Amino acid sequence: MLNVLNKQEKMSPKGLNISTFSNTLGGDAFFKAIGHPLTRQKIKDLLDKLSGKKVAIYDPYGFFLSFCEIYKINLNIIDYYVQDYNNFGKKVLNGLIAQPITDIGQSKADIILIAAFDSERILNQTKHYYPASAKLATFDEIKIPDEYITNKRQYLNSLNFATNFAFLREENDLHTRLVTANYWSAYNNGKPITIFCCLFDENGQVIQEWNDAYSIPNQTMIIESEQIKKRFNLNDFKGQLFMHVVGAAIHDIVKYALDVYSDDPKDLSCTHDANSWPADYYAGLPAPDEAEDVVLWVQNSHPCPIPANSIGLSYMGSDEVRLVDKEIEAFGIYPLNTKELFPEAKWPQQFEIHAGKYFVRPRYEVICAKSGRRRMAHANVERTDLQNDPEIKNLNKHFGKSYILPAPILPTDRWSSIVLPTPMSRNATDQPIDLIIYDQTGKELARHNFGKLLRSDSQAVNVDSLIKSTDLKFGHMELAYNLSNGGYADGWLHGLFKYQDRNTNHIAETSFGAHIFNTAITYKNEPQSYNGPAPGLSTKLFLRLDSKNLETFCHLIYPSSTTWHDFSKTTLILFDKNANQIGEKEINIPCGGSLFWTASEMFSSYDLAKAKEGYIIIRDVTCRLFGYHGLMDGEKAFCMDHMFGF
Repeated sequence: MLNVLNKQEKMSPKGLNISTFSNTLGGDAFFKAIGHPLTRQKIKDLLDKLSGKKVAIYDPYGFFLSFCEIYKINLNIIDYYVQDYNNFGKKVLNGLIAQPITDIGQSKADIILIAAFDSERILNQTKHYYPASAKLATFDEIKIPDEYITNKRQYLNSLNFATNFAFLREENDLHTRLVTANYWSAYNNGKPITIFCCLFDENGQVIQEWNDAYSIPNQTMIIESEQIKKRFNLNDFKGQLFMHVVGAAIHDIVKYALDVYSDDPKDLSCTHDANSWPADYYAGLPAPDEAEDVVLWVQNSHPCPIPANSIGLSYMGSDEVRLVDKEIEAFGIYPLNTKELFPEAKWPQQFEIHAGKYFVRPRYEVICAKSGRRRMAHANVERTDLQNDPEIKNLNKHFGKSYILPAPILPTDRWSSIVLPTPMSRNATDQPIDLIIYDQTGKELARHNFGKLLRSDSQAVNVDSLIKSTDLKFGHMELAYNLSNGGYADGWLHGLFKYQDRNTNHIAETSFGAHIFNTAITYKNEPQSYNGPAPGLSTKLFLRLDSKNLETFCHLIYPSSTTWHDFSKTTLILFDKNANQIGEKEINIPCGGSLFWTASEMFSSYDLAKAKEGYIIIRDVTCRLFGYHGLMDGEKAFCMDHMFGF
């Protein structure tokens, strides 16, 4: 039984003081560079080299302080030098004073560590300052092997660390399947890429390392736990997979769909990539419904342990943080049952995850004792940098509905659709929200005003209650700000969407955030574009096809903040696993409408058989569509999550 520190006073656990991601600068590569599994022995060798010596640190970029957060070093550091005038005289490292690099000649150190990669330039500029008696060491000694470096001119280039983690389990007939495509070779003139994989068990021990090469642009990339077990003659395992794409171009993000399944259809769910930058906070973690357990899979993303009482949960909007009184090993995973911290919590309550930058966006698993069914989904990154934006209330003149969050209403004869707004910004005090229901043509059918939801409010709405007097077959819903009576708005509006099969009670859930859609004028970085500056006015979505003879379905939504083209001109392109085009189909979705479809409705069984282990690309150069993908095992089970593009 987990020993829980139930602190009633206001408090928050102490996280890692490292830089991982900036919404203006993007991802930080340094923490990835020192936390890469291939650096473990080299870092040990460097620390052994410094051990027992009087050490001076020259830290031109502040990297050494982050290094000390990850590696709890025990060195005799006698001096600390910097280049930035604004840092002179600051206390660091147990009271040492930051001194100017020009004074390093006075140091009595035996060895000077230059805490920087690509150090030749720094050495050329400053070597005349160093005392002649001191030896030199640099972070170049802890670089990953040269064959894993994409950009050899700039070690901390983000493309050198196109990495991510995936939850992976092969245990008791439960399997995991990761699917993506080699989109990098489509951007690097057809050059092959290699993916380095390192599989850790739940205790953070390496089970297996391997390299897989992919030479065909856009070919399917599949990693299956069942095949890994057979390929390397492994026992059952549960843990996480570290992936590093060597040869990456344009995208330093490893995107993927993750299916979790077994031979029993009760075990079927899908989720999204992990997002490779650990954050301080995550949200969108629901409390369990009746007879349910909600298990948060904590995946330690670093080569250092997560100390006891360093991570925890709170009710959304509460100052009470309940901490996990357990150390989690380096690269280990831990299944945190929310009942062990909050035995009284019930849906639709929701949690805030205090992660302290120790782990990437986590999966959570919901297990229903009554039905024996399980499902997985992911939490989302909670922003810490956003403030109330009073300009949002003035956007309607030029941006119509401005920020909207679209989600499916699945065919109503089979599924019920439920929405729960989820605060996703630390500074959001309230959320003034409308829920709008549309049919497949874009006609508004109903509207529900949540009012000004306080941060601590958790109100779920079953769409059934809003459409009972309509003949809606399928459609979509949108969350949007209603600022008529004031309130907080920062553009980071999120919601959790839950879908339940009326016959089997099988459930799938997904969550995402709002954007401005389909307008030629821009506000900040909206309409969002994944490739180039805003506005994003085109679509390229990846729809994986299942290899287990399940039916693939897709729900495409054509959301529009303003009036846009009356109909989309959307092409569905069927590819086999080697990126050979098998078939093509054009569809037209009304502006503001949606379309629910299956792969077998769009393509013949013959073509789908040829495309086994392939995928469908959803392409539209006239508008930005938003998509959700899923699998159906007949009437027995289904899964669903939002889609990704590249």
